[in-house]
Amino acid sequence: MDTTDAAIVFDDLGSCDHCRTFHTRIRPRWIADSEGGVRLARMADSIRKAGHGKDFDCIIGMSGGIDSSYLVYAATQIMGLRPLVFHVDAGWNSQIAVNNIERLVDGLGLDLFTEVIDWEEMKDLQRAFFRSGVPHVDTPQDHAFFATMYKFARQHGVRHILTGANYSTECIRNPLEWMYFQSDSRQIRDIHERFGERPLRSFPLTSVLWHKVWLPYVHGIKVIRPLNCMPYIKDAARQLLMDRFGWQPYPQKHFESRFTRFVESYWLPERFGYDVRRVQYSSLILTGQMTREAALEALNSPPYDSDTIGQEIEFVANKLDLTIDELMGYMTLPKKTYRDYRNQRAVYGLGARAMRLLGLELGGKR
Repeated sequence: MDTTDAAIVFDDLGSCDHCRTFHTRIRPRWIADSEGGVRLARMADSIRKAGHGKDFDCIIGMSGGIDSSYLVYAATQIMGLRPLVFHVDAGWNSQIAVNNIERLVDGLGLDLFTEVIDWEEMKDLQRAFFRSGVPHVDTPQDHAFFATMYKFARQHGVRHILTGANYSTECIRNPLEWMYFQSDSRQIRDIHERFGERPLRSFPLTSVLWHKVWLPYVHGIKVIRPLNCMPYIKDAARQLLMDRFGWQPYPQKHFESRFTRFVESYWLPERFGYDVRRVQYSSLILTGQMTREAALEALNSPPYDSDTIGQEIEFVANKLDLTIDELMGYMTLPKKTYRDYRNQRAVYGLGARAMRLLGLELGGKR
């Protein structure tokens, strides 16, 4: 990590606050050993009891990426659960993602539920985010994913949502300036009101109070992170999925979505200087899965393929009903942040401090 994270703080030895947070808060309380196995077994037993008599006992949102794919495997083969695999199609699936989902679902004999987001509304909202000048243009897609899943769980009385979020590959958080909270519906509405062209009639919207307070404490819907209670090594997980199911890997984390691939490999580094590989590699270094030297070597190369990026730009422009000149024209707009639009940052700050005081959140500030 470097000073492209405007809030980073280095001590006299050159160690940053991200690393200090990992060593002082996360690592001492992160259980992926025998104690984690005991907790995982209790977790699985509780989920099975809550789902007794139902067609499935939990929901797993699956994108086709490594974390959610391995979670589906672990939930069934290690925890003995009966998950419904839930996929939200926001219009940007790569063919590899589609293949990976099908191979896991078929190979494990699971049911797949796919929710398709209204493309005209999604397209309009994504164009609005580009026009707003903020870096977090992937917010509409991410928001649609979890808002739809929460809505489904509430409607069908499902008590447990399993997520592939984990410390092993994600102990370093994306700086807030790079990727603002995707669940801030106030910001989504404000940006759309200013730059959108059609009403959002069916686009799924949620709020931080709805899914952080109302759903868990009133309706008892819990979000569970099983990968934190088991040894989860990225390379080993990838190899297992490839050998057992013919799962196909991606060049980089999150590239199962063609839009996310474009944003994270090209748009963020070229327009803002934000290279998300720094976050991803830093996490792998801290958890012993990558050397710092290997990470620095990889960062010497651009995150996109210079031979094919022109085709990617053309694909994204056509998909969004923009000319290439229009899309690239957004590259020169004044740079904005989440602070330039209405937001609920103060609410998130209060909630994060409360979660850390209660021991429910181990990470540092964001």
